[in-house]
Amino acid sequence: MSAPSEDFRQRLASAGMRHTGVSLSVDNLCLLSGGASSQTWSFDALHATGRDSLILQLAAGTGTFAAALDKTRQARTQSIAWQLGIPTPEVCWILDTVDELGEGYVSRRLEGETLGKRIVGDERLAAARAVMPRQCGVILAAIHALPRPRFAFLPDLKPARMVERLGAVHRSYRDPSAVFELALRWLSRNLPDASRRAVLHGDFRNGNLLVAASGIEAVLDWELSHVGDPMEDLAWLCVEAWRFGKRDQPVGGFGQREPLYEAYQAAGGVRIDESALRFWEVYGTLQWGVICQFLCSQYLQGEADNLERIAIGRRVSETELDLLNLLEVL
Repeated sequence: MSAPSEDFRQRLASAGMRHTGVSLSVDNLCLLSGGASSQTWSFDALHATGRDSLILQLAAGTGTFAAALDKTRQARTQSIAWQLGIPTPEVCWILDTVDELGEGYVSRRLEGETLGKRIVGDERLAAARAVMPRQCGVILAAIHALPRPRFAFLPDLKPARMVERLGAVHRSYRDPSAVFELALRWLSRNLPDASRRAVLHGDFRNGNLLVAASGIEAVLDWELSHVGDPMEDLAWLCVEAWRFGKRDQPVGGFGQREPLYEAYQAAGGVRIDESALRFWEVYGTLQWGVICQFLCSQYLQGEADNLERIAIGRRVSETELDLLNLLEVL
């Protein structure tokens, strides 16, 4: 992993001074591993009164997945959620064109584990795993209770349109999949009630949760946020890809569905709809498969020089098997 250039460091320091009005310097600037859709940098901002531990997120590549927000709207969503009490890092400033760093934002750096494989397997997090399904239910209920008028800039996505758009994105890569087409047909024939509407995180899963020994510290990565069916968030958390090998633990590889649903409803969440959950789990599995195609295409088209995208692209076949299992056609 190459060291950041001095020019990049200076531009970041200048951006910080421009947005905060405080003279500062940048220390311990480090590109973090993980994060396929963004460049994520950790750094310390040194100023006259102390040191701030911060995270810089920059858009990676020239394109975004069809459902993804630009970094400005992602930062606005995270910032309002933080203001309204959702456990997520505080946004410090949002970059603009004058900063000459690209599209992105800076937030507080919190301590904890984010790697899904460690979260499901590290013995030091055993106590956290025991409480995380209920914590997820409580946090999701709080997110779904956020006042929609404060998030008027988010897209309102209905199931039929989402299925149509996902199919169009998949076909645009000219990499046909009979299994994906089968799933698209099933989804179009099993659309859920579209009357339930709430602010959704959109990517609430293991890998986007910051976890400490006591449980969840924060929810990260709001780039897929939108207005939609609350069942979508609950089902996405249970998609096979986010279990990291713990297939018998459907909730993120760390728990069972019942505590999640019970805590969600006890915290004020809407009534659980089992048929809608099934629809959204199939949809989420297919969406992950199409995201795998997208990330691979970014590399192949020269939009992002990141071999991680090729590795993720190979996981399309995994999602095909997951879809066949969900649709019970094997």
